[in-house]
Amino acid sequence: MARKRLTQAINEALVEEMERDSDVVLFGEDVQTSLFGDTRGLVDRFGTQRVRDTPICEALLAGMAVGAAASGRRPILHLMYGNFLYTAFDAIANQAAKLRYMTGGQMRLPVVFMAVYGAGRSIGAQHSDVPYPALMNLGGLKVVVPATPADAKGLLKAAIRDDAPTVFLQPIRRGGEQGDVPGGDVLVPIGQGRIVRPGADVTVVAIGAMLRHAVRAAEAVADEGIDAEVVDPRTVFPLDESMIIDSVRRTGRLVVVDEARRTCGAAAEIAALVFEHAFESLKAPVRRVTVADVAIPYAPSLEEAVLPDEAGVMDAIRSAVAGAGAGGPRGHVR
Repeated sequence: MARKRLTQAINEALVEEMERDSDVVLFGEDVQTSLFGDTRGLVDRFGTQRVRDTPICEALLAGMAVGAAASGRRPILHLMYGNFLYTAFDAIANQAAKLRYMTGGQMRLPVVFMAVYGAGRSIGAQHSDVPYPALMNLGGLKVVVPATPADAKGLLKAAIRDDAPTVFLQPIRRGGEQGDVPGGDVLVPIGQGRIVRPGADVTVVAIGAMLRHAVRAAEAVADEGIDAEVVDPRTVFPLDESMIIDSVRRTGRLVVVDEARRTCGAAAEIAALVFEHAFESLKAPVRRVTVADVAIPYAPSLEEAVLPDEAGVMDAIRSAVAGAGAGGPRGHVR
């Protein structure tokens, strides 16, 4: 097992899958120059017939990806920023998510849509969104959100081999973080979460980039005698519902940390899931630590103010354990 950056783990997964299957092709915006480093060196290794830069026209590119998948290839479309999924949404929402159903299961669509997501780099509102709530609502897509290098590699390999359309979202602020990545052909099952830190007092479900805040917050409140269990869903659709419900039934409390906005976000869905299936186990109201319902500001100080942070997660954990009402504005606890 070697330590690698998240972008290196993604690159390694792409290399291994392209070597394994000649039908795997990669195209998109700046995949040859590799703005984020995740596709670096691939064009030199596999050539321009399998690694191809494209014009900036996401609507066309998404349609090409769906068509290539329907005709037998396994395309990977890199759209750079998660916001650019919006301009590709017709092919993703009306075609990729629905064609298997509309053809009675006759059509396979082994396509992967890749993008980075999230704020924290001061790159403006049109490059900083978290798009997975809208994707979760479509029903016909798998949506994976890895938080660690090992999961990034294992989930991407699983997504490329899957016959269903999958969106692979990587956190923009975590690309340089290192972690242990197992060698060999190791896949992470899509739809299977993991308990990162066992605990007895409160369940903290943290999605993607928020996992680091949750783990650090859990370690900090341990000094106060609070034993927090940290859960990483890894996949937001399908969601590992049983893992979350079982954890809440053990702890009796839930905090959800989500970089998406509060209204109709993944945190809202997870909260509803627990209310529906584990209400009798709850000892306190569910706490959500999310982004406010605003566009992400450009100014670094304002951007930082709207994003969840470790202090906000700690406040939510303390509030849940104390059984008090919703917390104050810091960390956007609701």
